[in-house]
Amino acid sequence: MPTVTVDPDDARDRLREAGIEVLAGNTDHERWRAERGDAVAVAYDDKVVVQGSSPTDLTLLLRDGGGRAHVYFDGASRGNPGPAAVGWAIVSSDGVVAEGSERIGRRTNNQAEYEALLRALRAARDLGLDEIDVRGDSQLVVKQLHGEWNTNDPELQELRVTARELLRAFDRWDVEHVPREINERADDLANEALDDR
Repeated sequence: MPTVTVDPDDARDRLREAGIEVLAGNTDHERWRAERGDAVAVAYDDKVVVQGSSPTDLTLLLRDGGGRAHVYFDGASRGNPGPAAVGWAIVSSDGVVAEGSERIGRRTNNQAEYEALLRALRAARDLGLDEIDVRGDSQLVVKQLHGEWNTNDPELQELRVTARELLRAFDRWDVEHVPREINERADDLANEALDDR
C-alpha cells in the first residue's frame, strides 16, 4: 500500500478540487476516506494511505507536484471516413496509470487521431499531472500542433484548437511523433475497440 506523506487537509482539498467525494472515516483513527476507480485513500493524522488494485488512480492527485508521465494516443478509422475508434495510455514511473478505448462513430482517420489525443489529455489533466510527454504515430497531428503544417479542414482546425487549450493546463509538455511500434499499446486499444461489435 502506498503511503503519501502529505498534509491530510491539503490532500482532502486536492481531491475535492478534482471532483472526488470525500467521506468521513470509518473509525476513530481515520480522518476521512475517498474513492476513485480502483483506489481508496484513507487519511490519518499525518499521512494518507492508498489501497486498492490501482493506487495511482489517487496517488498522482495526492502528491505535491502532480508528477510526470508519457501520454500515448492513437485513432483508427476503417473506410476513412468509416467506423472509428480511439485508444490512449498514460505511463508514469509507476507503470500504466490509465488507459482507455472506445468507438466514436463515423470519422476520418485524422479526426480519430485528434479525438484520441483529446481523451488522453483530459485523462492526464484529471489525474493531476503537471508534466506530460505526448507521443503519437500521427505525423499530421504532431506537425499541426507544432504549427509546422496548416489545416484547411474546419473540423481539424477546431480539434487542434481544443488540443492546444488542453495542453495549456500543464506546467510543461511536449508532443513528438513516434513509430507505430513505440505507440503499440494505444494502437492495440483503438483496434480492439473497432473489433468489438
